Amino acid sequence: MADKIKTPRTSELEFGGPMGALLLLFVMPGTVLYLLVTCNTDDASVLRVPGPWPSLDTLWDPSAVILLLAWVSLQALLHILPIGKVTEGITLRDNTRLKYRINALQAMMVTALLVAGAVMFGFPFSYVYDHFLQLAVAAAFIALVLSIFLYAKSLAAPESALAPGGNSGNPLYDFFIGHELNPRIGSFDLKYFCELRPGLIGWCLINLCFMMKEVELRGSPSLSMMLVFGFQALYVADAMKNEEAILTTMDIVHDGFGFMLAFGDLCWVPFTYSLQGYFLVRHPQELGTYTALGIILLNAVGYIIFRGSNSQKNAFRRNPSDPKVAGLATIPTATGKRLLVSGWWGLVRHPNYLGDLIMALAWSLPCGLSNILPYFYIIYFTVLLVHREARDEHQCMKKYGLAWQEYCRRVPYRIFPYIY
Repeated sequence: MADKIKTPRTSELEFGGPMGALLLLFVMPGTVLYLLVTCNTDDASVLRVPGPWPSLDTLWDPSAVILLLAWVSLQALLHILPIGKVTEGITLRDNTRLKYRINALQAMMVTALLVAGAVMFGFPFSYVYDHFLQLAVAAAFIALVLSIFLYAKSLAAPESALAPGGNSGNPLYDFFIGHELNPRIGSFDLKYFCELRPGLIGWCLINLCFMMKEVELRGSPSLSMMLVFGFQALYVADAMKNEEAILTTMDIVHDGFGFMLAFGDLCWVPFTYSLQGYFLVRHPQELGTYTALGIILLNAVGYIIFRGSNSQKNAFRRNPSDPKVAGLATIPTATGKRLLVSGWWGLVRHPNYLGDLIMALAWSLPCGLSNILPYFYIIYFTVLLVHREARDEHQCMKKYGLAWQEYCRRVPYRIFPYIY
């Protein structure tokens, strides 16, 4: 029955279609390399080409590949352990629902205990900073190999298993976007695993390694570094605690698992989101007490908006009669579902994105105002979320029609109140 259910051809191509996908295959790894090389120069200026560039033979290190494979294997092992609950995803086109084990927070806690033990035994965590470029190249290589495997596997997948956004018929585009929606080896879901585990927990570990490098160089971690580490560790822990929420995101529901997500999860996230910490090791910043308190307050405001809006949305999706959300105003839709039009979701149409961006600014401010490089994250994330918001709007208009038009009329601002 499942084999007879076909995924329609993808008619609306993103990123400029096949040519855009081809360009991004080179631009994404090139951007990571450029940022890290620039960050490691004396002035860390993005306005000129850094030099001298490292030679290709110094960038490739088999030991870095082995280390990253060991890290991914550890996270995979923790993922399959019979701890945590098992939940079901959304209903697929063949009317089945995949099962997912929810134990990311436990995996993070076990990882933290293992790392604490390694610190006690004097493991050289500064190795990560000293070989950061080699590790980034190794991560890009692993993502590429995984992407090739995923595309080859997708060619044998049933029609019902293909991704709505990655079934264009163009091999290059489908390789980039992802041809199969939920590629699995047995019950092990590759996309779901990569979405949170190795990259996000790895991001936290990388920041810790940068802090250890600061201790090695200066005797103690700086206040700036501690703020960056603390803010981002809170964000990652929040993602692990609310792991189940990603089952309704565009990445899981709509996008296939191809180079875009594989590279993003395994290389882009851990090696560009940690750019503030990488910057601070070579370019230390003095931070006054009142300035630090102001940045902490800013991050707290962003987190309250981010977590409050996401929790409100998730509670409403699980049970619209929940006392926490039962009194909120809603709009009925032709699908039988209702759209929240009050609470956080009456402020702007994407309040979770607003909170995300406020936190992103707070993560960059400890790096000072004299260099734009540590602000790459908020610049990139603004572009990403505006693009994602446009995708969300398009999908919601197709799904909810007149109800979505009414929602847009009642909540006119997309992300920033009175601005956008």
